[in-house]
Amino acid sequence: MRRTAIALSVAAAVLGLAACDPKGSAGTGAETTAARPAAGAPSQPAPPSGAPVDAKTATLPDFVGMGLQSAQDAAQSAGFLVLTSHDALGRDRNQISDRNWKVCTQNPAPGDHPTTTKIDMGAVKLDESCPTQDQGVGGPAKAGSTMPDFKGKAVSVVRDSLPGNTSINAKDASPKNRAILVQSNWQVCGQDPAPGAALTGQPVSVKAVKFGETCP
Repeated sequence: MRRTAIALSVAAAVLGLAACDPKGSAGTGAETTAARPAAGAPSQPAPPSGAPVDAKTATLPDFVGMGLQSAQDAAQSAGFLVLTSHDALGRDRNQISDRNWKVCTQNPAPGDHPTTTKIDMGAVKLDESCPTQDQGVGGPAKAGSTMPDFKGKAVSVVRDSLPGNTSINAKDASPKNRAILVQSNWQVCGQDPAPGAALTGQPVSVKAVKFGETCP
């Protein structure tokens, strides 16, 4: 009877110690082991920050000569969803109704590209001819400390090139004294200050005629 009592006491003590030791839990030990890589297994490098995950590649069609709306629809059907367009004549006009414009240039060129690539199309209105060189890539250049030469450019380019707080006075260069309402339809004939003059916040004056007309 004494030996039996001693054996039972020793067994109870062992069980009590196991219950107090969290590392003795069979479940915890199994989870810890599973979280560790197997001995000798090659480590996997982390992907570079900002790298695309599972980027898809598709074939970009040739859009030159297509209507702008048709070209955009074809781009989306091919899997390219980041689309933009600009005025290939450099007049800084917005393509409000895409069906009234046709594609003259595209960037990037046709071929295989990631579907996340931004597709930029240079376009002109349907009754206009494409220029030999795209004049609107990147939009109007911002003026620095000197006055750019705006002759032949749209009045809208003057507005978008100069600082936003510049006072601009645009007038009809012809004797008709017409109001300049749609600035992208008018080309600059003369300007003050002259090209190369220092820009110090002074007002800017331009005289213009409609595109297709001759400067006086």
